[in-house]
Amino acid sequence: MQYETIRIDCSNIFDAQSFHRVFAAAFGFPSFYGANMDAWIDCMTSLDAPDDGMTSVTVGKGGIVVLQLDAAAQMRTRCRRVYDDLLDCAGFVNWRRMQSGDPPILCLSFA
Repeated sequence: MQYETIRIDCSNIFDAQSFHRVFAAAFGFPSFYGANMDAWIDCMTSLDAPDDGMTSVTVGKGGIVVLQLDAAAQMRTRCRRVYDDLLDCAGFVNWRRMQSGDPPILCLSFA
């Protein structure tokens, strides 16, 4: 199985704005990225669809993107709502894909 690990330095996340800034930079979201969780879900759902143009990070069909969340515990303490949204929305990305017949694509790793 192909997988791509993307390290996210959660020590740079203090609020929703910085969350979207960090993820947009790490994943190369398009210039029209809406910087909200609905837009994040749309981009992350397309990680195996490079023609969608939603992210510069891609994996082949059936691949997994591992989000290596460095300093995740500090982010959870500092901005719990953003942390909870990340967990909920990552789960939703996988659920949404499975509902349309595609395999899950996100795996979260905490450090």
